[in-house]
Parts: sequence; C-alpha cells; structure tokens
Amino acid sequence: MYPLRFRPIFKKRIWGGHKLLDIKKGQYTRSVKDGRYGESWDISCLDRDVSVVSNGFLKGNDLRELIEVYMGELVGDKVFEEYGTEFPLLFKYLDCDDLLSVQVHPDDEIAAERHEASGKNEMWYVVSAEPGAKIYIGFKDSGISREEFIRAIAEGRVGDIIQPVEVKAGDAFFIQAGTVHALSKGVTAVEIQQSSDLTYRIFDWNRVDADGRSRELHTALAIDAVDFGLTAETSRINYTPEPDKAVELVRCDHFTVNLMDISSELVRDYCELDSFVAYVCVEGAVSLDADGNTDKLSAGEVILIPAEVNEVSLSGNGRILECHM
Repeated sequence: MYPLRFRPIFKKRIWGGHKLLDIKKGQYTRSVKDGRYGESWDISCLDRDVSVVSNGFLKGNDLRELIEVYMGELVGDKVFEEYGTEFPLLFKYLDCDDLLSVQVHPDDEIAAERHEASGKNEMWYVVSAEPGAKIYIGFKDSGISREEFIRAIAEGRVGDIIQPVEVKAGDAFFIQAGTVHALSKGVTAVEIQQSSDLTYRIFDWNRVDADGRSRELHTALAIDAVDFGLTAETSRINYTPEPDKAVELVRCDHFTVNLMDISSELVRDYCELDSFVAYVCVEGAVSLDADGNTDKLSAGEVILIPAEVNEVSLSGNGRILECHM
C-alpha cells in the first residue's frame, strides 16, 4: 500500500466562512460551489460521509471498502479487531466566521447508552486566529453547581458564565467529553476526534437562520453530560516545539497526537506501531518517503499512512500533526 489522500467533504454551517475552499485548493472538483463552509471532513468513515481516495491506483474507492479488503494492513491488527470496517477517528478543518453554539459532547458510556455510538473526545490545533479571536472552555466560576448551570440556561445567560480564552496560531487544546465549549469568529483550526458526530447544543447565542428559525437545543441531554471539573486550564496543551523531533501534544485512550516541526529531515520508525498514521500539514510543505513511496504534503493537506508502512522519512520546511491510535 501507499500513502492515501482523500477528497474533502465540505459541510455548510450557519457559522461557516469562505476560507476552506482556498485552504483545500486543488483537493476537490469543480462541482463544489462557493458557500459558507464551516467544516471539511478530511478523513471520515461516518454514516454517509465516507471518504473517497483521490490518488493512486485505489482512486475512487472509499475508506470502508479499503478497510474491508486490507484490514490490519491498512489500520493495524488491533484497530481492525476492535473497530472492524469503521475507521475510529475523524479529521477536520474548521473555518469559524461566527460564533459556534455552546455545546458539550457525551463520553463513551453516555453515548453507548443513549445512542449506541462512541463518545467524542477531540483536540483543536489553531491554524490561524484574527486579533481578539477566542474560544470558550468551561466556566468562569470553577465552583459552579449543576443547579446554577440549569438556572443560567433557563435565563438565557450561558454566554455570561462560560470562560473566554484568547487564542493565536499554534495554540492547542484537548477537549475531553463533558467539557462545555465553543469557538468564536476568526478561528481556523484542525480538529482531531473520535469518529462521532454527537453534539449536545446548549446555547446558540439567540441566533436564527435565514428563515428566522432557531436551531434545536439539547439542554436536557446536555445537563447530565457536563463534567463541571473540566476547565480551560485542564484543556490547554502546553508544549515546546523542537526542530526535527516529534513533540507529544495528546495521549489518551482514543488517540495520540504529536507535533513535528520539520526544518531539515526527520525519520519516523513505525515498526512497533500497530496502527495507521495520519499526517495533517498545518504550515509550510514537506516531502515524504514511505517505504519507497514518495509524496509531498503542503499546508491544508491530510494524508493517511497505512499500518504496514514501517518507516517514513520527512524533509523540507513545514509543521505536521502526526496522529495514530
């Protein structure tokens, strides 16, 4: 097998902007029309949104078909044993031209009980941020009670009690299931998450769509899913980049994400890793050699390295997010 690229799946959102078509230029067909796209799903195996290969002799095949044929050679033996033909992660780019709703994601236990699905832990890496752009994580008052939270929902004051955090390019956050959170206007980010689209919308800033309709809220479901101990401090990832080394950002039960700043050359040995590896290029460009298969990855591009690949050599000048199980 060889490194696989996929056609991005664009999602129109009420809060979306116009940057994603530029970020993903050259990765999609002319049939994609301009619009307010909030998300591009770059590797997905969710429901009807299954990624389709865009390069090499496997072009036109979807990810689920490939897992069915190649099994552990593509995703890793243990990953295939646990997830079968369902790819366990979802990779996105986000373009926020307005506030996202205040929301929370259920954990695995709640998701399995209510929806027969997996929960949603995710991480954000801020690719760019306009001056003053914010994210919201947790509450301003670390001692807020469940009753106070319910009262704020009833009174339409949720926006007043959540914690704003100004962000800049390079900031990273691990949003554990149960964390109350939102993104604001002016943020472009990469999101790496469990393969789940479960979101409980708590507050939508009293917003209506073009037809004057409000979006559905899920407050009753959300209340029991909130972990009041998760805050901006527990979510922020503090790290120091190192040239031509992999710096760990997140290691959890569901995925590991490393940051790699390539300035000359970095060789990654995956012989002992029983998992696929995904690269997300967030800055610059790098060349890669994966067991003799060469390719080039530029900012905004995502590529999947099959589990059977033992070694990847990266060179150039760029910043890469490396993710595996």
